This record gives sequence, structure tokens and C-alpha cells, in this order.
Amino acid sequence: MKVLIVEDEQKVVNYLRTGLTEQGWVVDHAHDGNAGADLALERDYDVIVLDVMLPGLDGFGVLQAIRRCKQTPVIMLTARERVDDRVHGLRQGADDYLTKPFSFMELVERMRALMRRSRPHDTASVSVDDLTVDLIARKATRNGVRLDLTAKEFMLLSALAQRHGEIVSKTLITEAVWDMNFEANMNVVESVVKRLRAKLDGPFENKLLHTVRGMGYVLESRHEGAPS
Repeated sequence: MKVLIVEDEQKVVNYLRTGLTEQGWVVDHAHDGNAGADLALERDYDVIVLDVMLPGLDGFGVLQAIRRCKQTPVIMLTARERVDDRVHGLRQGADDYLTKPFSFMELVERMRALMRRSRPHDTASVSVDDLTVDLIARKATRNGVRLDLTAKEFMLLSALAQRHGEIVSKTLITEAVWDMNFEANMNVVESVVKRLRAKLDGPFENKLLHTVRGMGYVLESRHEGAPS
């Protein structure tokens, strides 16, 4: 899952980035409202955490820019305690509101709740042959057996599962599994793919993760005897 944090307090950003990364999220960050609006419109995020008091365009302005084009779930995060600010944010299209200081785990659970509400029920999980990937509960099973995946392995599998049958390039994988500050090292991508393949396909006869030379990877069930 990908989250955009639009926040100018670096201590808050560091706190959230560390905690969310440990929870398996990919985190992008913008330190002012103009940069936040640009990222929110250019990229796809599962949730946006948006501060109200920002340099340049304030949080309400960012929210208006987002709502003109997208319905990405937005949680407003601010030190203000005035009720009218919260009401104004909700009327402008915010999905939720948290006042600083806040509980990190409460923020995470609110983010997950917004994802459950925003995703159509038929896309909450993806099935490919005997593989089921639950995008909300963050678990994957093959033939009813749960796969023991790391956070990065699960994010890679999720990216492939949501595009199953399509060739996914290493560049797209990098964007889906690591944040925008990650220096794309294709050896790292190949290493995670190798670990995922050992867990996903190693114990099973039907192989689902295939390499397409010079192009990337594809998750699909192939008939026996087909090239992989």
C-alpha cells in the first residue's frame, strides 16, 4: 500500500515514515502544499495524510485540488483543535480527521478502515489459480496454505497480483514496492523476486511467477508445457 504524507514538520514525517514502513507501507513525502498537490495528482495512493498548516498552499487548498480530479481517501492531520476547522475539512471532502498529538496505531487503523471503504469488494482480494492475495488483511495463501512473506515480498506479490496476466517492468516494481527516495538498484529487485519465487512457487507444481527476458515479470497460471 502507498501513502502520501504532506507535512512540513520533519519530526512528524520521520516518525510516520519509520512506523508505516515497518507496517509494510510505501511512503512518499511532500514538505509543502504545492508539492503535495502535484504528487497527489501525478501518482496513485491508497491514502493521503494531509496537514492543514503548510507552507505555500494550505491543506484545504491541497484537498480542493485533489477532489477536483480524484477520490483518494484523505485524513487531515493538524494541531488545531477548533471544531470549525474539522468541520470545514470534512465539508471540503476529507474522509477523516486527527488532531495532534495522536496515536500512531489509531492512525494506521483509520487508514486501513478508509481503504476498506474505498475499495470495491471485488478488488479487496485477487485470485490467480490456487493463489489468493488479500490486499486488506495483507496475507496470501496457495491451496489454502498461508505463505510466510516479508513486507517487501508481500508488496511485490500485491503489485504483480493486481496486474496479473500483464508484464510488470522492474521500474514499475520499484515504484510499487519502494518509496520515491529509493535509488533503483535492479539487483535489489531481482533479489526480492528470487525470494518471493522460492516461497510462492517452490513447494508447488504449478509455477505462477514467470520472468519475461528484457521486459520484467508476470504473474499468471500457464498450461503445462508453456514456456516460462
